[in-house]
Amino acid sequence: MKVSPRTYQSPEAIAFSISRIFAMVLRYWYLLRSSWPRLLELIYWPAVQMLMWGFLQLYISENAGFFAKAGGTFIGAVLLWDILFRGQLGFSISFLEEMWARNMGNLMMSPLRPVEFICALMIMSVIRLAIGMVPVSLMAMGFFSFNLYGLGFALAIFFLNLILTSWAVGIFVSGIVLRNGMGAESMAWTIMFLLLPLTCVYYPVSILPEWLQAVAWLLPPTYVFEGMRALLIEHTFRADLMIWAFALNIAYFVAAIIGFLALLKSARTVGSLMQSGE
Repeated sequence: MKVSPRTYQSPEAIAFSISRIFAMVLRYWYLLRSSWPRLLELIYWPAVQMLMWGFLQLYISENAGFFAKAGGTFIGAVLLWDILFRGQLGFSISFLEEMWARNMGNLMMSPLRPVEFICALMIMSVIRLAIGMVPVSLMAMGFFSFNLYGLGFALAIFFLNLILTSWAVGIFVSGIVLRNGMGAESMAWTIMFLLLPLTCVYYPVSILPEWLQAVAWLLPPTYVFEGMRALLIEHTFRADLMIWAFALNIAYFVAAIIGFLALLKSARTVGSLMQSGE
């Protein structure tokens, strides 16, 4: 009877490995820094959005009393939305690099464990996000005197909840692409925009029809953007909203990992790992 080669793997190969995660992060970092258009793109789109909404907010604040009181809500919403969107996109693009290079089959046959692969993608998500958001947040200070870092502890909680959501979405979408091939690649670019109107980025949940409000409250980012408006307009930190957001995020994050592992197993069964690529 033949025994699978995995039977003979050493305990070191089976154990969770920080060095394997670091090796994958280093691979994606070399890919990123070798292409200046990729680096420029990380800054370009957040900067365009921030400038567009920032100048719009200046115009509105000069012509409407409420928006003068609510100064910073547009720019704050844009920056937080980019954390959510760019966090997911950073995760997905690093994953798609392997699909485009037809390297996924090789990775899955190596000692690299799926959970280690996910950890490496999460780290790259934060690196790509930092490259794009730090310069843009400094531009917001210079152009509009909006200090995102002035949110202090609240910013850390907002960031944690938004990045968890972006990872959960990125993990699940990656599993779908693994199972269904590059025909599902468009989901990596578009799925967050389906959430944009429901998470109430630029307006309160109360604007939505009642039946749609129930759907909005099932999405963790909704709590973050409501909390951001409460902080900037009412100067109140809503810890209750953040707790609900974190609880939902943990549930979705665990579900995403389970879904990814199930889809990976299915991809191995049907052989789609070896058929990936452009």
